[in-house]
Amino acid sequence: MYSNKQIWNVSYPIFLSLLAQNVINVTDTAFLGRVGEVELGAAAMGGLFYICIYTIAFGFSTGSQIVMARRNGEKQYADVGPVMIQGIVFLFLLAGIVFTLSKLYAENVISLLISSEQVRGATMEFLDWRVFGFFFSFVNVMYRAFYVGITRTKVLTMNAVVMAVTNVILDYVLIFGHLGFPAMGIKGAAIASVVAEGGSILFFVIYTRLTVNRNKYGLNRLTSFDFALLGRVLNISIFTMMQYFFSMGSWFMFFVVVERIGVRDLAIANIVRSIYVVMVIPVSALSTTTNTFVSNTIGADKTDQVMGVIAKISKLSFYIMAVFASVVCLFPKLILSVYTNDPLLIADSYASIYVISAAMLISSVGSIFFSGVTGTGNTRSALTMETITLVFYGVYIYLVGMVFKQPVEICFTTEIVYYTGLLAFSYLYLKKGRWQHKKI
Repeated sequence: MYSNKQIWNVSYPIFLSLLAQNVINVTDTAFLGRVGEVELGAAAMGGLFYICIYTIAFGFSTGSQIVMARRNGEKQYADVGPVMIQGIVFLFLLAGIVFTLSKLYAENVISLLISSEQVRGATMEFLDWRVFGFFFSFVNVMYRAFYVGITRTKVLTMNAVVMAVTNVILDYVLIFGHLGFPAMGIKGAAIASVVAEGGSILFFVIYTRLTVNRNKYGLNRLTSFDFALLGRVLNISIFTMMQYFFSMGSWFMFFVVVERIGVRDLAIANIVRSIYVVMVIPVSALSTTTNTFVSNTIGADKTDQVMGVIAKISKLSFYIMAVFASVVCLFPKLILSVYTNDPLLIADSYASIYVISAAMLISSVGSIFFSGVTGTGNTRSALTMETITLVFYGVYIYLVGMVFKQPVEICFTTEIVYYTGLLAFSYLYLKKGRWQHKKI
């Protein structure tokens, strides 16, 4: 079984990389919070639209990561690189498709979902530029999957720092208009993110060429597009792609409901979501580690150790989240002041902060168990669990927000419903399901 030191050695670079990446989210929210509530709300809606599509690529990369980790565990290193290469080609082509569709139909979709004309216009101003990022972010996730799959995660931290520093500087320059640039507001935030993602890809390409043994990992084996290999990867990935899309789609639905409550509630939701995304970083890092360790463990023919690995990581995850939640609940004003200087907006956000903190304690265990399920390769079962849970989530948010018109903090209790359901289904599956001999 993996030791705490081994878990930490793989997890902490992922944690640092996610932390650096989320500097982008915090910076965007903090800067736009000083521009206005409309821009803050529009960034939330535009950002979620982008992420909903991005998660399709991320889901594919997660499936690819499971396959690469399994080959790594089997010591079939030369079969790792071809999975990555085929994935990059596939996702780049997919980026071109979703970019074109977004340019043609995004405005129609946004018009149906957002009732405020001001928020709708600002959202489209953001998306007009943000969708160019698909070409970079879709390739980026395959590099990430490769390095996580071979448990060489320190590079992720370096890459994320490059991206975060680039984005923060460009946010400051383009949003407010410094160093001779015009003040672009929300459009500047979108351009900054796209350029930062481009810089991230450039870093990955150079680093991989200089430091990775391409012969060992089969990175020099691209002769033609291997449809058979792509089919095997998609057999695992298609369910994670759908799973992540449905999951982020539920977040988008949440914000659509909150937007109809009011622009101020939407601004609160965006601030609290930004804090939530930072809080979930250690859980996300440990979830990714769980995914890889479970797949590596099965690949090494040690299925009897899987539950022990998941339990050990879950315990560590809960302890870390207890510290994070305590800090947030003890110092809410200090944390909220990073995002806005409006004292009323800060005061109105307190209750939502407390609700999210409670949800994160459940998430700290539920997300680890769920990642354990996907790590077994049974992504179809994981999708089924996610779908059932999201049905309850969707009905709950519709009733609370649309029927009973409850304030935003009550709407956030949907996260408690979601993570409780996910934990229950995942635990039952790992205890009772037949996953030990899944071949991928």
